[in-house]
Amino acid sequence: MSNNRIMVIGGGPAGLEAARGIVDLGYELVLVEQRDELGGTPISASYAALTPDMEDTETAMARMVDAVTNDSLADIRLGSTITAVEGTAPDLRITLVKGDSSEVVEVGAVVVATGFKHFDPGKETQRYGYYEYDDVITLVDAEKMLKAGKFVRPSTGEPPKQVCFIQCVGSRDRQLGNKWCSKVCCGIATKEAIEIRQLLPDCKVIVFYIDMRMYGFWEDQLYWKAQEEEKVAFIRGIVSEVTMRGDSVMVKGEDTTMGRPMEVLMDVVILSIGMEPSDGTIAMAEMFNLPLECHGWIETVGGALNTVQTPVDGVFVAGAAAGPADLEDSISMGGAAALKACAFVRRIQLPVVG
Repeated sequence: MSNNRIMVIGGGPAGLEAARGIVDLGYELVLVEQRDELGGTPISASYAALTPDMEDTETAMARMVDAVTNDSLADIRLGSTITAVEGTAPDLRITLVKGDSSEVVEVGAVVVATGFKHFDPGKETQRYGYYEYDDVITLVDAEKMLKAGKFVRPSTGEPPKQVCFIQCVGSRDRQLGNKWCSKVCCGIATKEAIEIRQLLPDCKVIVFYIDMRMYGFWEDQLYWKAQEEEKVAFIRGIVSEVTMRGDSVMVKGEDTTMGRPMEVLMDVVILSIGMEPSDGTIAMAEMFNLPLECHGWIETVGGALNTVQTPVDGVFVAGAAAGPADLEDSISMGGAAALKACAFVRRIQLPVVG
């Protein structure tokens, strides 16, 4: 029966966990991913290691992928996009397009797990010089180097002697309209700072922050480890401008703890870019008539007590499609969405009593 089949849209951590939960509960799965491989942003953006436990990304994601692809109930659709949605749950007819071919797939419920996109630090503001200076990079750029087992100045190819992170780029910015904390940037920056220090013991690493937001065990797993074991310096301050002085990058701003201006020369500046709703998230919201909450993410109706229920019956959301989420949030929401979707199609099949 078509209404015994559940579609998961998005093959990242949240989508994979939702998919695993669905097949584990004995329901047929259609997993749709627009890229040609599963794994989501951790794979497509070449993350070196996951936050906070620093497990190798490819190893961890392969484990999640295998749990789904090796199950006979799973129908995996890679390189596919959704172009039309007709009907309502549990009788949804969804058009999938891959290359020149299209197919209508009937399903009883849907989990939207389309994730986020990284903020473009040159799109709205040039004060950090991301598109002007080779040695101003992002967390994603740094991950790619760390995955390759090296960290160098892009301008010279030589190991840097001084590196700094600038936090909250594209987050907590009312002027920009991004009035949210992206939740993961402090942890990822601290993880990368540890990795850089381990690769380059003689490199000085500084994190310029507004507030360090280290949730749960991250405080111990990352923050104190970075300070006490790897000697990473954390300075509360606001960076106002990044320019060049000779061959070095000049970082200007205010040390807000000391209440004085600061100017420091760096070899590499890393921008801790935040999250924004992905194009896929916006597209699926339109396709399924899902309202967006005031910050532009898919709205849920249960508040803190039900983080995966959308206002549309039979359509659920997981991970960063519903707002900034770390890996642990995404996995938890994926599992919850799977359970809710399976419960929805099961209720439809139960005989009416009385």
